Amino acid sequence: MGRSKGKKQFIVVGLGRFGSAIAETLCKDGSEVLGVDRRMDLVEDMRDVLTHVVQMDAMDRDALATLGVQDFDVAFVTMGSDIRASGTIVLQLKELGAKRVIAKAHDEFHGRMLEKLGADQVLFPERDMGRRVAHNLVSGNIIDFLDLNSEYSIAEIRPKPEWVGRSLVELSMRSAMGINVVAIRNGDSLNAMPMPEDRLREDDVLLVVVKDKTLEKLDRRR
Repeated sequence: MGRSKGKKQFIVVGLGRFGSAIAETLCKDGSEVLGVDRRMDLVEDMRDVLTHVVQMDAMDRDALATLGVQDFDVAFVTMGSDIRASGTIVLQLKELGAKRVIAKAHDEFHGRMLEKLGADQVLFPERDMGRRVAHNLVSGNIIDFLDLNSEYSIAEIRPKPEWVGRSLVELSMRSAMGINVVAIRNGDSLNAMPMPEDRLREDDVLLVVVKDKTLEKLDRRR
């Protein structure tokens, strides 16, 4: 797959529900995506969606080498339920010179294995989606969140009642609470550069970067 100027290139190995969702989203965002799967039916389903698709057993090192994986910006390995296959493919991608490999893990043990085999980042979609659903069901303040790494998350939160009417500087959001307010949304209005003197309203939604420990403290019903 030749590189188009200005476009990022991705390879997605495994075109099940998770892999195909990643691949299609990247394509819609304007990137070039090569989808790979050993099942012809999955390849055919994505033929008119992705830039290129290849029917191949990616565990075959010689076949994988023909793709020029070293030329892609990121390689995704998304067959999380097949531990042996994902581990083998991650290892071979790194040995073949892949710049960055992001792999889906079935559980924590699988994730540690993938890291030891060279994965640059490990995704836990089932675990993380479960956490997000649980947070949305039980939390009075957290609307949604996404893990950035093992320590920090980016989250949408509602102001606590005692915050309403007070400014960011009065609340000392960053220094006292460890909450970095990135933006404030109110209906269709977005304040993308909040100032220290901005006062919070009851119907505001705050986009924040926050430590997970702080997020847990906010995760309580009003």
